[in-house]
Amino acid sequence: MKTSQIPKLKTGDTIALISTARKVSKEELSFAVNILESWGLNVCFGKNLFGDNHQFAGTVEQRTQDLQSALDDENIKAIIFVRGGYGSIQIVDHIDWGHFQQKPKWLVGFSDITVFHAHIHQNFDITTLHAAMPITFPKNTRSSLDNLKTILFGTEVSYKIDGHPFNRKGKAEAKIVGGNLSILYSLLGSESQINTDGKILFIEDLDEYLYHIDRMMQALKRAGMLNNLAGLIIGGMSDMNDNTIPFGKTAEEIIRDIVSEYNYPVAFGFPAGHINNNHPIVFGKKTKLIIENRSKCILIYI
Repeated sequence: MKTSQIPKLKTGDTIALISTARKVSKEELSFAVNILESWGLNVCFGKNLFGDNHQFAGTVEQRTQDLQSALDDENIKAIIFVRGGYGSIQIVDHIDWGHFQQKPKWLVGFSDITVFHAHIHQNFDITTLHAAMPITFPKNTRSSLDNLKTILFGTEVSYKIDGHPFNRKGKAEAKIVGGNLSILYSLLGSESQINTDGKILFIEDLDEYLYHIDRMMQALKRAGMLNNLAGLIIGGMSDMNDNTIPFGKTAEEIIRDIVSEYNYPVAFGFPAGHINNNHPIVFGKKTKLIIENRSKCILIYI
């Protein structure tokens, strides 16, 4: 599905804020609500957004209801997930995606929201937006939020970023998919597992042990998800952990070595993920990736 088939937002449109994962307070969202309203948007909260069920924003049923209602309500023009954590995998199979398939709208988020990015791309081939969420807005850079607004309101963006010593030169023109590595790993063997053949895969992660990164990358490799890529982009690998006896490699070195046998272009250090400079990526959209050398990388939406 082309991005143009998802209606762009305009001043006066209503968007829904919901949580399918961890709980959140109204105070934690006040900064983001002010930003979104300054863009000319009407912000509505899911009925159960401030639910409290242990660590979750309500029960499975309540979180399912909020997403289902937002998907089916034609007055809501975009859905922004307010935070990640854990919980989206509990509800993805309870959702009726029929209305969304007929009348898609932007779904925005990252981290745990990778569950929906992957499921939607694999089953419906509809574009979604990997981007900052309201809980992170206070720390996000101005440019990352500006780019989020730009895409939501229907204008494309392109990125030219600094290179990385581990980059592998090349060009690719393909749909871009992916998200949080831990979530992609958790979806292996399910109907939400992405077919990555011929696509540009983006991955990022936070607060993982280095041996976990190796295990997850090995699992993706054994599942065939790394074999036939058009390209690979690595975002933030933030706040990694190690054991008393060191693993011996950084997250970037682990990834570099695991994909060393392949010939597709690889870009490290892309500004997206669990970092303040978390720039939006349109998943499911045909994208041009150009890695000219180790000092320059260009990502262009087509």
